[in-house]
Amino acid sequence: MKNKYASTLVACYIGYMVQAIVNNLTPLLFAQFGTEFSFSASEIAIIIAVNFTVQILVDTLSAGIALKIGYRRSAVAAHLFSVVGLILLGVLPNSGMSPFAGILIATVFTAIGGGFIEVVISPLVEALPLGNKSGAMSFLHSFYCWGHIFVVLFATAYFSIFGIASWKFLPIVLCIIPAINAILLSKCPFETLSGDENPVPYRKIFAFKGFFIFIIIMLCAGAAELAVAQWASYFAEITLKIENKAVGDLLGTCLFALGMALSRTVYGFFGDRLNLKAIILLSAALLCGAYLLIALSPVPYLSLVGVALGGAFVGMMWPGTYSIAGKTYKNGGTKMFGMLALAGDIGCLTGPALVGLISEDIRTGLLVSSVFPAVLFVGMLALTITKIGNGQKEE
Repeated sequence: MKNKYASTLVACYIGYMVQAIVNNLTPLLFAQFGTEFSFSASEIAIIIAVNFTVQILVDTLSAGIALKIGYRRSAVAAHLFSVVGLILLGVLPNSGMSPFAGILIATVFTAIGGGFIEVVISPLVEALPLGNKSGAMSFLHSFYCWGHIFVVLFATAYFSIFGIASWKFLPIVLCIIPAINAILLSKCPFETLSGDENPVPYRKIFAFKGFFIFIIIMLCAGAAELAVAQWASYFAEITLKIENKAVGDLLGTCLFALGMALSRTVYGFFGDRLNLKAIILLSAALLCGAYLLIALSPVPYLSLVGVALGGAFVGMMWPGTYSIAGKTYKNGGTKMFGMLALAGDIGCLTGPALVGLISEDIRTGLLVSSVFPAVLFVGMLALTITKIGNGQKEE
C-alpha cells in the first residue's frame, strides 16, 4: 500500500507547498510594494481581501466541480492556475498597466489555484487507506508550513543575491514547482472518498448535529492564522522598524511558519494517540496570550517571539478540525470538506483584512484579532461538553 500511494502522498504534500507559495509570496513583498508603488496599508488589505474572496468563491463551487470532472482534472487545473498567477505577478505590475490592477489580476489566478488545492488535496489524503488518518492530515498540513518556510528562505536568499528590486523574476522562478507537480498529479493513483459515491445534499450536511460549530471553529482558525501570517513581514519591517528585511522576514514570517510546521509535524507522528480536542483547547488559550505579547510588548524582539509562539499554537487548529469533522461525519465527503474550507477561507479573509482596516497601526489590529482564538476556544469547548466528535458518528 505504501509503495502504491507513495507518489500520491508526495504530490499532495507538494500541493500544499504550492498553496503556501501562492498565499505567502506576495505578503513578503508588501513593504516593497509600498516603497515602489506607494501602496498604503488599506490597499494592501484590499489585495489580501481579493485573494481570499476569490478563494471563498472557489470553495463554494469547487466541490461540485471536483465531483463532476474528477479529482485528477481538478488538482491539475489548480496547479495550472497557480502557474499562470505566478507568471502574471512577475509580469503585469511592470507591464505599463496600473501596478495595483496588475497585482490584483495575478492574485485572482493564484487564489483560484490555491482555493482548488485546499478543497481537493485534503479529501485525496482522507480517501487513502491509511492507518493514522488524523496524523496523516496533520502531516499533510505541515507541508503548507514547510512550504511557507521555503518561500521565506528562498526569497531571502534571492533578495540577498539579486536585490529586492529584482523581485519580479522570483514568482516566475517559483512557478516551476506547481508546473512539475501538475505532471505528477496527472499520473499518480487516486481513491474515492467515502461519501462521494452517493454525495449527500448540502442541506443534509448543514443538518448534521453540531456542524455549525465546526463552521465557526474553521472561520476562527483561518482568521487567527492569517491575521498574523499575512502581516508578519510588514509588522516586522514597518511597525517594529527592523531595517534589515532579511532579519524581519526570518524572525517574523519564518518563525511563525516554523512554529506551525513543528506543531503539525509532531502531531503527525503521534496522531491518534493524543487527545486532539484537548490540544486545540490548550492551543487556543495560549494563542490569545501570544497575540497579547505581539501587540503589547514594548520590546520589538519580544513581539517577534509572540509571532513565533503564535505559529506553534495556531498550527493544529485547521487540520485538527478537519480530522475531527472527518471522523464525526463519515458521509460528508468532498462537499463537507469544501464547506469547511469555505468557512476557513472566510476567516482567512476576515482576519488579515480586519488587521489592516482597523488602524494604520498594525498592533491595534492584531490586538483586536485576539478575539478569534477566544471564540475558537468556546466552540471547541462546546464540542467537548456535548461530546460531538468523540468517536461516534453524527451522520
